[in-house]
Amino acid sequence: MTYQELMEQARTCIGSYCKACPVCNGKACKNQIPGPGAKGVGDTAIRNYDMWQNIRVNMDTICENIPVDTSLSIFGKTFKYPFFAGPVGAVNLHYGDKYNDMTYNNILVKACADAGIAAFTGDGVNPDVMLHATKAIEAAGGVGVPTIKPWNLETIREKMELARVSGAFAVAMDVDAAGLPFLKNMTPPAGSKSIADLGEISKMTAAPFIVKGVMTVKGALKAKKAGASAIVVSNHGGRVLDQCPSTAEVLPEIASAVGNSMKIFVDGGIRSGTDVFKALAMGAHGVIICRPFVTALYGGGEEGVQMYINKIGAELEDTMAMCGAHSLAEITADMIR
Repeated sequence: MTYQELMEQARTCIGSYCKACPVCNGKACKNQIPGPGAKGVGDTAIRNYDMWQNIRVNMDTICENIPVDTSLSIFGKTFKYPFFAGPVGAVNLHYGDKYNDMTYNNILVKACADAGIAAFTGDGVNPDVMLHATKAIEAAGGVGVPTIKPWNLETIREKMELARVSGAFAVAMDVDAAGLPFLKNMTPPAGSKSIADLGEISKMTAAPFIVKGVMTVKGALKAKKAGASAIVVSNHGGRVLDQCPSTAEVLPEIASAVGNSMKIFVDGGIRSGTDVFKALAMGAHGVIICRPFVTALYGGGEEGVQMYINKIGAELEDTMAMCGAHSLAEITADMIR
């Protein structure tokens, strides 16, 4: 199977919302939910993609001609590449009925682990979404990151227990999901979390706790105070609030403020290995890519996911070599403009 064939196959089965576009830039799905779109007009998702494209890389091949090492060591594990699959829940609702949350997570988590990276998994109103995700992570030897929505604390505690049993090497909460309409209908209420709330949640797991959905230095410092081991600079893919800055615009200042004291991931519109390189040059330790993994899985199953990982990995390796960086530690801010 070629990557073009994978994309063509995905368009036949990915449902009516996602268009499996050649370039996943948020334009075709910008204002629709369910699906990969947004609750508003979706201008933030488009801005995420566009701003990464406005950053250029500085080619420099006057350097040693030695192999490139793309590996990342984090939280006691070493991964082949510094990028991870993003969390998706309720796939039947958003992406059609070819897969359900059990089959989707079984394929995604295993394929990522076999290819040397890890998948963040999603959550949903249906408790089975988290159950199937954590079962898949357990089957993969804990190589995965269950991502829990900001429910009420009682519900979070139940889901944290599933994460503990899975042996996941880290656990995340996407606090930016507080903007999703379905959370507002819960009793007791779900949504935004205080520093004290996050501190209590972080104590529910012995694994490193990742707070996803940080877009300001102030927010990063709050997550740090709450005991988070890492943050994800994220605006939920531009899905929850229009008129936000892109993640590329805020990453450098956040990395400057907390990058020496906690790990930083970033997502939102990153679509190539060159984009991954840019994010690392701007201070991220790792990158999360979400929607293209969905397309790869729908188009080619486990083979499709591994093909996509190899594609992004090869692009990253080539960019590093052409810019004179032979390891992730050698990627510096002066390699982009």
